[in-house]
Amino acid sequence: MSDSQQAFTELVDLASRALGAGVIATNEDTFADAENLLVAAPAEFRPHTFGHKGQIMDGWESRRRRGISAEQPHPTDEDHDWVIVRLGAAGLVRGVVVDTAHFTGNHPETASVQAASVPGHPSPAEVAAARWTEIVPRTPLRGDTAHTFPVTDPVRYTHVRLNIWPDGGVARLRVHGEVLPDPRDLVGLTFDLAAQEYGGVAEDASDRYYSSPHHLNAPGRATVMGDGWETRRRRDKGHDWVRLALAGEGEVLAVEVDTSCFVANAPGWAELVGLEAVLLPRTRLQPDTRHRYRLSGPAVTHVRVNVYPDGGLARLRVVGRLTPSGLDAVALRWFNALPVEEARGLVGQEVAGARPLRDAGAIRGLYGG
Repeated sequence: MSDSQQAFTELVDLASRALGAGVIATNEDTFADAENLLVAAPAEFRPHTFGHKGQIMDGWESRRRRGISAEQPHPTDEDHDWVIVRLGAAGLVRGVVVDTAHFTGNHPETASVQAASVPGHPSPAEVAAARWTEIVPRTPLRGDTAHTFPVTDPVRYTHVRLNIWPDGGVARLRVHGEVLPDPRDLVGLTFDLAAQEYGGVAEDASDRYYSSPHHLNAPGRATVMGDGWETRRRRDKGHDWVRLALAGEGEVLAVEVDTSCFVANAPGWAELVGLEAVLLPRTRLQPDTRHRYRLSGPAVTHVRVNVYPDGGLARLRVVGRLTPSGLDAVALRWFNALPVEEARGLVGQEVAGARPLRDAGAIRGLYGG
């Protein structure tokens, strides 16, 4: 796997069910449900496990396509199967993984991925009728392989469509990218500034030996120790840390440092710092506990949680509200990435045609900034 491929797989999976993604339509999933594409865990295979339709597969599998007659028994090149996924969080797609794990003699010959932006709460029919853009061209697939496809499209999308030719099975679909929230959903609200669903990202960490720092700002509660971030045992005098970029510049009002499920390997102490200020001084932690603290301090765009000396955290919640400049920055990223037709529909041709905007003044009326 190349460096660019490794980079995009470190980004948030926009098609994660934990974020709210879902399969909204498919033309065919007789053998195995299309919803399996979004299961968070790697695909499993249990040999000789049969249902009344055949071997039970952990993935999406369509029936075998046939031609129109004994003289033309094979499907045409236009015949194919498809599934449409609503992304859990709209954003820029930086890469796609099409994983055919455990599908060896029944995987598709080729596949492509398309994307669309359909705001609001559209019906499956409205999404299917949308304007689709190809972000991964039709490409040959191999069996039992995780195929990685970097994407460079600069447009914000809400849905993706996986097409396979002519039929067969795909185990998992991952759509990695950068969350671009709609500023109209955030104005005036207090929320978790570090959360993945609003664009928070764990940018770097001192150690990720046992598990990923991306778990820290994942949706929901951790249910087992492996759902959190855990470091190896330190044998020096240092300490471990994770740096997170917030959804935007914000005033931090409270923090939750959660050691749930870490019973014998929680850190002894933790502190939260901004780029130039201490938000939470070094504070003693208890194992398997949700610690909540009210805070006050300067507006920040990034935070770093330091743990002493090592150990694991289940979640970190950074509750606050965007500053006016933070909201403007979120709005600019969102507006500049909208499809052309969507931007025109909001502000007209003159402003839409001037993108990328450098100042939010022309669009503040959209979100009350």
